[in-house]
Amino acid sequence: MATIEINRENLYFNLNWFSKKVGSKDKIAVVLKDNAYGHGLEIMANLCSKFGITKAVVRDYKEARSIERYFQEILILGDYPIKHNKFSFVLNSIEDIKRAKSGSKVELKINTGMERNGIEIEDLNQSLTLIKKRGLALVGVLSHNRSADELSSELFWQQKRFNRVKEIIKNRGLKNIRFHSFNSSSTIRLDAKREDLVRIGIGIYGYSEINNIFTPPKLKPVMALYANRTSSREIKSGTRVGYGGDFIANRDMRVSSYDIGYGDGLFRGDSKNPLTIADGIPILGRVSMDYIILESTNSRVCIFNNAKEVAKHYNTISYEILTRLSPSIERVVI
Repeated sequence: MATIEINRENLYFNLNWFSKKVGSKDKIAVVLKDNAYGHGLEIMANLCSKFGITKAVVRDYKEARSIERYFQEILILGDYPIKHNKFSFVLNSIEDIKRAKSGSKVELKINTGMERNGIEIEDLNQSLTLIKKRGLALVGVLSHNRSADELSSELFWQQKRFNRVKEIIKNRGLKNIRFHSFNSSSTIRLDAKREDLVRIGIGIYGYSEINNIFTPPKLKPVMALYANRTSSREIKSGTRVGYGGDFIANRDMRVSSYDIGYGDGLFRGDSKNPLTIADGIPILGRVSMDYIILESTNSRVCIFNNAKEVAKHYNTISYEILTRLSPSIERVVI
């Protein structure tokens, strides 16, 4: 079966870089949503915990429960708030406030320009009053930066709006509230030592989509995807290979099938513009659901060890390459 290798040393290199940038491990919340960006939720939770990270961010309550034992605090981005001593829940709207159970620890999201989730700044006072009335424990206020990785001034515009939010809350006399809006790119670009918390997602996995003008750090990819040979055969010049016979051999060749395909999350792509795997071998013909065909007899091949290179081929981003990978692929720590 295909295998994903998780490189512990590379993960710790990345975590160490961000810890130094922020000034403390305690300020880092590792984003482990969506199966830890395809790396394996529990594997990454265990490794991050052993490094000394005490906070995590996940998508829902189910993810939080599965890694509860590894962290002191877990922020849940998209589920209904309930009372739990370790979990805090993001409130994305006034409706969320009304649905939250009394006693829940909550963090109020503010729309500072992303236009995706969060209450409007104009509704902040109303929301704070309702949170108190509903008996919710407000422990944090957050936002999300939409253009931190791009060459624009929008990051500073959003930060200015978020600073206005901080002033409103402080003027109401609310205390012990943590404020956070920095993602990986924001943390790379700006001075992060004064932040209460930074939410680091793609950065811990070894990637940065930030514009090169900002001199991004040389992070190390944590994941490598491998496939194993299932069969081999000799084919003659002129033989058509795979579905539709899209590839036609221009000489006698020795080819093999390998146990990875679009059913595992690999892009089907365009057989006329095939992906060349990390071992330098192009895929022959169409990608099947469970197999690819290569001119190789190696027992094991590396499909990729840098998702950005694959993303460039498919005109997408590293996030999509990583999160598509099936949770059923075995993941091992090296």
